[in-house]
Amino acid sequence: MDTEMLKIGCSRETISERKKKHMRKQKGFSLIELLIVVAIILIIAAIAIPNLLRSRIAANEASAVGSIRTINPAQVTYSSTYPDCGFTALANLGGSGGSAGGAGLIDAVLASGVKSGYSFNAGASGGSGTCGSGSQPNTLYSLTGMPLSQQTGQRYFYSDQSGVIRYNTSAVAGATDNPLQ
Repeated sequence: MDTEMLKIGCSRETISERKKKHMRKQKGFSLIELLIVVAIILIIAAIAIPNLLRSRIAANEASAVGSIRTINPAQVTYSSTYPDCGFTALANLGGSGGSAGGAGLIDAVLASGVKSGYSFNAGASGGSGTCGSGSQPNTLYSLTGMPLSQQTGQRYFYSDQSGVIRYNTSAVAGATDNPLQ
């Protein structure tokens, strides 16, 4: 091989220098290669993001049903613990415990009325509205769970003293809507 290099008039140094220069040109990616990679990433993201949003909505709705399943027995417990009051508003189910104004039956987040993209409201009726000796206890309550936006949930939930959870997909749920299966 040395004789061939001498015939051409090249030395070993010039061939190695040429190889180094050639290697320098080959380093890195071309603009086209980078654009193709970015396009593939964007296509994958376009497929994945709607599925992620649907998953978040399903998780928020499952959390809302779980919250209603927590509030229903808390109402029954409150009613039996404070028989002069009967059922009560959502805020009275929270608190530190030990009083009708803060029974400590549910956590503070749920007692605030907003949790996992849903707004909850519990109202009591059927009694005198006051809590104390000689007053008529509240014998009815209604509980609603409404999504804060279309991105947090698509179903509205309702429950009452019967314990049946009902839902509606287009408006605030009520006592005549379909029960949750």
